[in-house]
Amino acid sequence: MAVSVTAALLIIGDEILTGRTKDKNIGYVAEYLTGIGIDLREVRIVPDVEAEIVAAVNALRQRYTYLFTTGGIGPTHDDITADSMAKAFGVGIGHDPRAVAMLQERYQPGELNEARMRMARIPDGADLIENPISKAPGFRIGNVFVMAGVPAIMQVMLDSIAPTLETGAKMISRLIEAEGIPEGHYAEGLAAIAAADERVSIGSYPSFSASGFRNQIVVRGKDAAAVEAAAEAVIQLLARLKGDRNPL
Repeated sequence: MAVSVTAALLIIGDEILTGRTKDKNIGYVAEYLTGIGIDLREVRIVPDVEAEIVAAVNALRQRYTYLFTTGGIGPTHDDITADSMAKAFGVGIGHDPRAVAMLQERYQPGELNEARMRMARIPDGADLIENPISKAPGFRIGNVFVMAGVPAIMQVMLDSIAPTLETGAKMISRLIEAEGIPEGHYAEGLAAIAAADERVSIGSYPSFSASGFRNQIVVRGKDAAAVEAAAEAVIQLLARLKGDRNPL
């Protein structure tokens, strides 16, 4: 049986929920994790409210192999992710000498004011995640990885932690064009194919362009033979439907 390693992503920040900032991390993280064999099962967005962050962290870290978070580790008063993590894990928090040393690589003597020093506050027992762009580190505590919300920084942090992650079998997918066939015509047959093998999942994705409606069916799974068999069944279903619609 294919090994399944699961994850959740927690996006932290009022600016995401108000629409002021458009999130660019969800799609990137989802594609990245899928590519290395980790199944992203859930994404949540919470405001900069300690109780909300703590509750989400404690729920998600117990449910999945890994929890990744973005946002809330900057120098301002509303950057409360580190304190919330410490509370979620029931540990202390303070200025970590390793994090201070990283910040000193960027800032001149006297520039590390109280606000910037907030970025060196790390929960007790956490490992640091290096940040070669702005030096302010993220951290790992338990199975939770705390990363920056800025996409470019989040991406280099993800690159640095990827080699440390347990990974499972990679997802295999087959895309099949349902040319000229409305979803309603193949829905029942598609459901039967999906129900026949729990090793695969099948999705139908309609879209609209200048040329009209376009329906695509995607078969996914981690067993190559099962994916291929289900894809072939879908192709045969569509062929039958086309034959019914266009008799000779």
